[in-house]
Amino acid sequence: MSALIEIDRLTKRFGAFTAVDDISFSVPRGQVLGFLGPNGAGKSTTMKMLAGFVTPSAGTARICGEDVVENPVSAKKNLGFLPEGAPTYPEMTVTGFLAFCARVRGYGGSEANDRIANAMAQTQLEGVRLQPIETLSKGFKRRVGLAQALLHDPAVLVLDEPTDGLDPNQKHEVRNLIARMASEKAIIISTHILEEVSAVCSRAIIIARGRIVADATPADLLRRGPSLDAVFRSLTLKSETV
Repeated sequence: MSALIEIDRLTKRFGAFTAVDDISFSVPRGQVLGFLGPNGAGKSTTMKMLAGFVTPSAGTARICGEDVVENPVSAKKNLGFLPEGAPTYPEMTVTGFLAFCARVRGYGGSEANDRIANAMAQTQLEGVRLQPIETLSKGFKRRVGLAQALLHDPAVLVLDEPTDGLDPNQKHEVRNLIARMASEKAIIISTHILEEVSAVCSRAIIIARGRIVADATPADLLRRGPSLDAVFRSLTLKSETV
């Protein structure tokens, strides 16, 4: 099974501070990887490097075989990225923003309209399609960010806290959407909620202080404890006894 996401000894330093410290992993098609860790662990920095928004201090990241630094345009053609906060143009309507994203991706005419309609249907945005984004709730804004990531049907999805701000029903809908797409894509979901990983992921990586401290199935992590804090305590105790 060939990897669609490859991270090889990736490192990011900000002055004397090392945010991401020499991490390596790969994700094949058909795998949903949960990327867990506390705030400040290096999750978002890793995802921004993979998406080409932050330049690594060392190491490489590849999407569908394309280096994100050396061949950024080719790499990003295969990437759908939902960043932390999902920045948009708040004065645009939902339809207007997605139409703008479609033009940026090179789509026009009926193809653009079809892709916009499909992305809105997948994220259940039809009811607010003519509203300015600035008038939407946090949950709807998050869904607009997810819609733009899905617009071009990419082979790779990198989703930073995709259910942040959603109510329980909306979280369930997004998780079902990810499950439906899983067999055709390589997906990374960043979260600090262990429940999220057990619901949709087939594999989980825990990062702490910029380094990978666990790479296991969600079931293996749940056996260590019912929460991410409990898992961290388990990992700490194990490292102290080795």
